[in-house]
Amino acid sequence: MNITTEQLFDNARTHNVWRDEPVPDALLQRLYDLVKFGPTSANCSPARFLFLRSPEAKARLVPLMDEGNRAKTAAAPVTVIVGMDLTFYEKLPQLFPHNPTARSWFEGNPAKIEQTAFRNSSLQGGYFILAARALGLDCGPMSGFNAAAVDAEFWGGTSIKTNFICSLGHGDPSGLFPRSPRLAFDEACGLL
Repeated sequence: MNITTEQLFDNARTHNVWRDEPVPDALLQRLYDLVKFGPTSANCSPARFLFLRSPEAKARLVPLMDEGNRAKTAAAPVTVIVGMDLTFYEKLPQLFPHNPTARSWFEGNPAKIEQTAFRNSSLQGGYFILAARALGLDCGPMSGFNAAAVDAEFWGGTSIKTNFICSLGHGDPSGLFPRSPRLAFDEACGLL
């Protein structure tokens, strides 16, 4: 596979309009198989991914989205709820076996758990977008939704909370807005 920075960054765009082209389950599995190798602190891997493919599953989500995100959520071939497992540390004996005390770093410390889960699931969400682009898919990440309602509807009774939502498929370039400006190096970076 010959992946370029153009594919990942320069020419990649956030999509809002989707071609009617399915995303096979095997491609979703391949996508996760790439994402899982992205680094997280202590290999904690707190992200959980719920792939909504059926009209029935998306119909449960659409009313929980902000008005401006409903149509594109319904139209996307796949909409992914990127969650964060707040009991991720229970898996540390499996994921970080060279330090058998790693779970104790988090037990009884909800602030540290929340901070670590959010930071690392956000990293994994970024890896998800880049891996999707590397596999020829387009993404439409979104923040506009009722998080408490999404948590209750899709993660109820679990230790998982929603981080963000991302539409996934083959974007229709006719629906793209002109690319928005970005900050220049000297506006966003410092050299010490």
